[in-house]
Amino acid sequence: MSEVEDANKQAIGIKQAKVLEEKQLEQEIVDYNKKKAAREEELVAEQRRIQQEKELETQRLRELQEKAQDRQSEIDALRAKRVFEESERIARDKERKEEEHRLKVIKEMEEAREVQALEKERLLSEQAR
Repeated sequence: MSEVEDANKQAIGIKQAKVLEEKQLEQEIVDYNKKKAAREEELVAEQRRIQQEKELETQRLRELQEKAQDRQSEIDALRAKRVFEESERIARDKERKEEEHRLKVIKEMEEAREVQALEKERLLSEQAR
């Protein structure tokens, strides 16, 4: 009987070893799957972080471009204002010169009339003598 008991004990020992080995193998598979899932999560998180960085950089560049366009618009508006003001100044100068010329011509005509009137008066007074 002792042989049967020894055989049973040996079979039970082998069976327990197999069960233990299977449990260890299952635990290794669980651990592997957990590590794999963690790596995948890290990879997804890293890809998300990179995507966010790219979006932030794109937004920053877009803002810089808009700022440059706004600055250029301001420069263009200032340039247009200066051109308008210069043309206004030129127009006022032209009007002033035309008015000065007109007044000069009127003054010269009045002086010529006065000279002509004085000359006429002098001629009349010489004829009257």
